[in-house]
Amino acid sequence: MRKLVYYIGVTLDGRIAGPDGQADFFPVGDEAQAASYADGVNALYPETVPAGLRTAAGLDGVPRRRFDTVLMGGATYRLAADAGLASPYPHLRQYVVSATLAGGGAADPAVTVVPGDPVGLVRRLKREGADGALDLWLCGGGRLAGALLPEIDELVVKSYPVIAGAGLPVVDGAFDPTAFEAAERTAFPNGVTLTRLLRR
Repeated sequence: MRKLVYYIGVTLDGRIAGPDGQADFFPVGDEAQAASYADGVNALYPETVPAGLRTAAGLDGVPRRRFDTVLMGGATYRLAADAGLASPYPHLRQYVVSATLAGGGAADPAVTVVPGDPVGLVRRLKREGADGALDLWLCGGGRLAGALLPEIDELVVKSYPVIAGAGLPVVDGAFDPTAFEAAERTAFPNGVTLTRLLRR
């Protein structure tokens, strides 16, 4: 059975974005450091780069390595759609869990809007995996991560050396202590640490 992996960038105080969804304050270092970091994470997870940035990142035609499906909440999808990416990951199967978008649907037919029951959706997608099927990527946001916490098998956390002070939490849900164990950790020259953690 394939895994649900929450791959996300986070501040030192556990925020995935500012109060209004902004992420431009995440430090990436100088030009050389930023390039080294992008090359490193893109080599590991090339399919997580959205459509608008794939050509510049040299990822056109690069095969999927880890994921074939992406799940996101309504707020995460709206940020992409408002930036002109109505189908942010056309190289993946795209699902948006949102009751508010359910009536009008997504801005692109390649994006499937699911009005509720994210746990049921993930369990169904996990069972669909045949030989050669890749994992499911949860790309945000915090409320969806909170709802899906019982189904999250792995975390891949990009920890940035910055404190936001306020903003959207990495997981926004009920109190439910869930232990994970670090499987590997990579430090980049720009101060970002990439940690892969497996559910205990």
